[in-house]
Amino acid sequence: MEEKNNGNALYCSHCGALIGENEDYEEVQDEVVCMDFVERHTVRCDSCSELIFESDSVSDEYTTLCEHCAENYYRRCCECNCLVHDEGVYWENDEPYCSDCYHDIQHSIHEYNYKPEPVFFGDSNRYFGVELEIDGAGKDDDNAETLLAIANGDKEHIYCKADGSLNEGIELVSFPMSLNYHKQFCWEEIMWKAIALGYRSHQTSTCELHCHVNRSCFGDTREEQDIVISRVLFFVEKHWAELLKFSRRSEYSINRWAARYGYERTGRDILEKAKKGNLGRYAAVNLQNYSTIEFRLFRGTLKYNTLIATLELVDKICDVALDYSDEEIEKQSWSEFVGTITEPELITYLKERKLYVNEDVESEVEM
Repeated sequence: MEEKNNGNALYCSHCGALIGENEDYEEVQDEVVCMDFVERHTVRCDSCSELIFESDSVSDEYTTLCEHCAENYYRRCCECNCLVHDEGVYWENDEPYCSDCYHDIQHSIHEYNYKPEPVFFGDSNRYFGVELEIDGAGKDDDNAETLLAIANGDKEHIYCKADGSLNEGIELVSFPMSLNYHKQFCWEEIMWKAIALGYRSHQTSTCELHCHVNRSCFGDTREEQDIVISRVLFFVEKHWAELLKFSRRSEYSINRWAARYGYERTGRDILEKAKKGNLGRYAAVNLQNYSTIEFRLFRGTLKYNTLIATLELVDKICDVALDYSDEEIEKQSWSEFVGTITEPELITYLKERKLYVNEDVESEVEM
């Protein structure tokens, strides 16, 4: 703050000039400085606004700081040397980065909000995007690179993301694939390698398996799509007990992370309830995405047959929603529904969960 000389003999502590009566001056770092010196040799800290000598400042092309702010609230990007506030620092192997330099690094594990432009694989009008969470062997770039090397070859089929709900794990996310493409894809090899690296999915309290289905497969217009989606919701509510058993999740877990909307007389009534959004994305069938609906019911797995059976079940639910009316869905029992299933992976899984016929079958351990 500028002050005026009220008649005392004052000299600039740096250039020695007499500061005349009624002339302005500044106190900079407890030293009296004339205004000419202030204009030529001082700056203000961009963080706290304190006036400081330029020679004592810490700066880059865009930011000027006093030593206190620089030491306590900022870091220098290890790549470009620019100053970054602590709240905006990105860390990689204990090294600080600015946003631009961090995003220039080729990461095997992307941030949670990473969403690349989708690439579709397979010949179909219905595509499934898998989000498979695995935990226990670290949010580790080397592990991610090992799994990606199996999956991607000359084309990127999956990518890895961080997920705050995991303790020491990653999320494997596929690009949209037809059901047949998923069946031919190297999921089994990826899963065995993940197990060998020390990851688990079913055998954790953190991991889920989500399945996205493109809305466009339900109709050409939003109205047509909503009619079919309402029947998806109607089926899920009608057969909630069986789907809970299929999901391998506890009632507490599913209510927290994939809750039901609640049964109503018609699918339309359930859809209207869903559109109010009181569950957000933490619904058994999440409708918050513009281009997809997301089935969030299922516990994570590193068992190949379980993954394929899950995709086949979702596919069958979509078929029912397209082909049946609300009245027909209401009349159809679970046993009648599973009686239409011919896919061997799904039949095997239903038998393992005692959701098909009452017979004992041997099953592999879920991982």
